[in-house]
Amino acid sequence: MTTHGQPPADDEIPASADTADNATSAGADHPTGPEGVAHPRRIRSFVRRAGRSSEAQKRAFDVLGPQFKLDYQPAPLDWPAAFGRENAPRILEIGFGMGETTAHIAKLRADDDFLGVEVHEPGVGAMLKRIGETPLSNVRIIQHDAVEVVENMLPEASLDGVHVFFPDPWHKKRHHKRRLLQAPFVALLASRLKPGGYLHCATDWQEYAEQMLEVLGAEPTLENTAGGYAPRPDYRPVTKFENRGLRLGHGVWDVVFRKRG
Repeated sequence: MTTHGQPPADDEIPASADTADNATSAGADHPTGPEGVAHPRRIRSFVRRAGRSSEAQKRAFDVLGPQFKLDYQPAPLDWPAAFGRENAPRILEIGFGMGETTAHIAKLRADDDFLGVEVHEPGVGAMLKRIGETPLSNVRIIQHDAVEVVENMLPEASLDGVHVFFPDPWHKKRHHKRRLLQAPFVALLASRLKPGGYLHCATDWQEYAEQMLEVLGAEPTLENTAGGYAPRPDYRPVTKFENRGLRLGHGVWDVVFRKRG
């Protein structure tokens, strides 16, 4: 059993931090080429946001970071060494925000190992704090671009599941190319799933939900488990931000696909 250091109980989240419990955004940088012509770089799983960590989150970094935070390296992740056990189902979560959903699911599914990838420091600190307070032994964190993590640290057919909850919708049409869930990245995620493994996405932006269905449905190695939008699986909680949106009449759509055998 993993032992947990416990950071102090200060639960303040600074006003400047992004407190929504959602996935990190996909962004494309546009540097200028040698002829002065802008050209896009690869899609990334995030954009940089302003924000600062609270003192409690900083203490969680110091106390729990060495045990639960993994370094990015361009080499396959040794899951048994990272989690201290063999043969547990392996779930990747891309962009866990402040960690509320991840902590809930990890506690509910204690027999599964969860690798959370998030770039924003306040969110990583908040997740570490939740790990100590719950406590959880089945979560590890990599603070790095998820695209590079998937490409370089996760071999083909190594995952039992992938969660992408409330990624940035980039609602303006001219920004749609920045969305994370596009055909090349969906194909990459699908290649990392074991046969029978699942990809679960959720969004509160209907047009993005429609795109998710279209893009995932076009990936030949995946099949829709519901024929359309899926009922919210019991393991995914309704967060306070989602509840607020539902009270305001906003919809939420879950999409669950499975890797063909």
